[in-house]
Amino acid sequence: MWLDMAGVTTVPLPAGPGLIPDATLAATLITPRTRAIVLVSPNNPGGAEYPSETLTAFRDLARSRRLALIVDETYRDFDSRTALETGGRPHDLFNDPDWPDTFIHLYSFSKAYRLTGHRVGAVIASIDRLAQIEKFLDTVAICPGQLGQIAALWGLRNLAQWVAGERDEILARRAAMINGFNALHGWTLLGCGAYFAYVEHPFVLASDALCKRLVTYQSLLMLPGTMFQPTDSPEGKRQIRIAFANVDATGIAEMFRRLKAFRP
Repeated sequence: MWLDMAGVTTVPLPAGPGLIPDATLAATLITPRTRAIVLVSPNNPGGAEYPSETLTAFRDLARSRRLALIVDETYRDFDSRTALETGGRPHDLFNDPDWPDTFIHLYSFSKAYRLTGHRVGAVIASIDRLAQIEKFLDTVAICPGQLGQIAALWGLRNLAQWVAGERDEILARRAAMINGFNALHGWTLLGCGAYFAYVEHPFVLASDALCKRLVTYQSLLMLPGTMFQPTDSPEGKRQIRIAFANVDATGIAEMFRRLKAFRP
């Protein structure tokens, strides 16, 4: 939305199977005016966790075309590959000694430490890029509120084990969503991870109209795919995003009971 307001043209990249983007397809969309490739992993709205080799392929593409690769990893604390006990990580981009020439990492503390609304995040980039980012921040927000910065720093120093427990709970809810949609006739689970499930519904109604009926008759508040797809995309009318981070196992089971009983 900010890019639109600033007059920056965004070019959508359709996701492939499993909602995973393809670097080869992205290469066909690059023009002389292209300046950056932006990815979100784990994804919002799809929930998909991009494989390491996918991010490496996009890094190589960006470097070959002298573009920036911006990866928004707001939900990385809830990536199923980053559990403390396994020492896993979602990618190896920082192992590249030349990563600063291409890679820009974005992060938000709002999800990990429940600081939603404080707008405290982090950027890892080259020294030269950070100098330019500081100029931009000074004309937009000066700096985030001090309270949120103090809370984020305290969380970094003290909440690793607490976040690990939160991750386990989120992953358990993810498993409940996957199992539930596997047993729900007519619905197709397109992606599921971190906070979100992205599904295809079986009804004739477009998703924006369907979501209004779901909240009216079943008290289920979901977001239609039309909010996340380009306006001329027919896929958005068949898709719904479901946020499950604040719904426990009992609530998820009740959601599936209501979806099963729903008749448009």
